[in-house]
Amino acid sequence: MDGGPGRDGIPAIDNPVFLRADREGGSARKLVVGYRAGSEVKAMPHDILDWHEIVNDTLGGEPVALTYCPLTGSALLWKSSMTARDPTFGVSGLLYNSNLIPYDRETDSHWLQMLVQSVEGTRAGDVPEVLPVVETTLGTWREMYPDSLLLTRQTGHSRDYDDYPYDTYRTDGNLLFGVEPLDRRMQLKTRVLGVWAGDAARAWRIDDFGPGITVYNDMIGDVPIVVAGSAEKNLAVAFARTLDDGTVLSFEAASAPLPAIATDDEGNTWDVFGEALEGTRATERLPLVESHIAFWFAWGAFHPDSEIAGE
Repeated sequence: MDGGPGRDGIPAIDNPVFLRADREGGSARKLVVGYRAGSEVKAMPHDILDWHEIVNDTLGGEPVALTYCPLTGSALLWKSSMTARDPTFGVSGLLYNSNLIPYDRETDSHWLQMLVQSVEGTRAGDVPEVLPVVETTLGTWREMYPDSLLLTRQTGHSRDYDDYPYDTYRTDGNLLFGVEPLDRRMQLKTRVLGVWAGDAARAWRIDDFGPGITVYNDMIGDVPIVVAGSAEKNLAVAFARTLDDGTVLSFEAASAPLPAIATDDEGNTWDVFGEALEGTRATERLPLVESHIAFWFAWGAFHPDSEIAGE
């Protein structure tokens, strides 16, 4: 459906400007979306993303698009086309189940963010390569990556970034657009980490993780996964547990400080991006599993048969 502002009525950021996170002001409690490639570490504050929804950036020398939907509370980072004359994305102004529909400026195809694929146009059916992100507070992010770059308010647009554009939407029980099906098994705006594999899906409430790091060794369908998070640090991530050599690891919470998050039964320590920090597998990465954080109502609409962890 038409979300109201029209195409590019919500302007994507095409020339992001960054400063070191320890030099950029802001409340330590505000949420950011962070990503990394080697020593290149960046974060995008929600208070900017709320007004722009897409940031066209580069990571490791390749074009990427950070897409964030304030109506569904979902952030995903995917690689853009390396061969396109224009690899960037814009905000179409259209929604499906309240979720952001970007369009790529090369082919004008539409993409559904939480479905993670193109749904209309010459690229319909294409699935982008998704890269891991960590959503947490600015305070936790600075604790983990003090040298990180942080997106600044020098966006080229005049917006009041101290003002949330949707009034009480984040905390009330109301939706701005119709959603089908509407799952009321928990409060609609509860933030969850959802994980899916094939037809199987499960959601973990961020607030249900312990004050320290809590780690779960679990299965989604026939896929062994590890889920780790902290309610106090306001973060949650998930990875597959089966390595390329066929080894299935088992994890517990790491004793080392963040960004270390889990230690496996071989003695390796892994960070929030699924990279081994130390041990015999140092620099290896855990395989990604399809997952992201979102408001419960949105997760339930896209995964109507989802289980809720702990129930």
